[in-house]
Amino acid sequence: MSQPGQKSRGFFSRILGGGSGSADREHRADQQTTEAGPAEIEGGQAEEATDGRMIAEPAQVESSGTGAGAVAPEDHAPPEAEPKAGKGGWFSRLTAGLSKTSSKITDGITGIFTRKKLDASTLEDFEDLLLQADLGVETASRITDRLSKGRFDKGIAPADVRKILAEEVEIVLAPVARRLEIDPANKPHVILMVGVNGTGKTTTIGKLAAQFAREGKKVMVAAGDTFRAAAIDQLKVWGERAGATVIARDVGADAAGVAFDALKQAKAEQYDVLLIDTAGRLQNKQVLMEELEKVVRVLGKFDSSAPHECVLVLDATTGQNAMQQVDVFRERAGVSGLVMTKLDGTARGGILVSIAARHKLPVYAIGIGEGVDDLQPFDAREFASAIASGG
Repeated sequence: MSQPGQKSRGFFSRILGGGSGSADREHRADQQTTEAGPAEIEGGQAEEATDGRMIAEPAQVESSGTGAGAVAPEDHAPPEAEPKAGKGGWFSRLTAGLSKTSSKITDGITGIFTRKKLDASTLEDFEDLLLQADLGVETASRITDRLSKGRFDKGIAPADVRKILAEEVEIVLAPVARRLEIDPANKPHVILMVGVNGTGKTTTIGKLAAQFAREGKKVMVAAGDTFRAAAIDQLKVWGERAGATVIARDVGADAAGVAFDALKQAKAEQYDVLLIDTAGRLQNKQVLMEELEKVVRVLGKFDSSAPHECVLVLDATTGQNAMQQVDVFRERAGVSGLVMTKLDGTARGGILVSIAARHKLPVYAIGIGEGVDDLQPFDAREFASAIASGG
């Protein structure tokens, strides 16, 4: 869904802003709304939900700017950039963040290969280790195949195994390490953020909004998680910090209506970027996924090219369930790229490698903590080195 065009400069050459997110909770499945076209939304007609309640009219949209009176962000200086961490500083944090994953793998390598010759049993034990770390069958087979070439009945040092591991992981990840590019031809460039409860989606939106604002872009955020008051409030705080305009309604309003009104205003006022939050939803809830599809349809009725990106935020601690989320969200919402968070909280960080091998979707950023510098652009070589380092 990403549109071709001139590449923006500097977005991921600088650090992303920080912040911590509150956990999402699953909203009720019976709060599905019927589809409303742009004419209905623009006309301010109330829409009846399937549970009989009336949804707030678009006229109730609240535009939250950077201060009293909703002053437009261009009337304010961009927020000060956070202190920048050098490349070495980020790699140190990444290595520390992935220590649970890398220690599990490297400790296993030491136990398997120390004072042992390479044979079929050793390779099988090693493949099992890689699978337990969620690296995936394809990648595990690639690594063991390479390891076996010319080495049978010979000893091999654990350090050499780790080197091969890092090289093969980088080969898998390099094609998906992409920059999140904003096409200046799109006014605005619409980024729909999706994901299940608790992935850090709303916080990620806030960090991206802050970074875009520092780049001098005119940013709008739509608080489309209308089932959670905390998400709306959280985005309003981020909007004030970043100098971004926030479009919000009361809790329980129609999410598609919020998205439509935000896009209409962003186009009229020539915003560069529109980030749209959505309610956390489980990928196996049919009613909730249909509601997400409605948001996509309504955006497309106003601008046939929107959304220009649909970014899925994944929680690394969920392991193989993250793979299932990509399957469903890609089919139902047209996911075009990924952000993975909470890599520091799991020994199963290898799931990113497995997802990359299977789906080959761009990975725009990874999160290894809640600090200001802990969401960074994805670098395949750094990630591969960190995962094979031993922590």
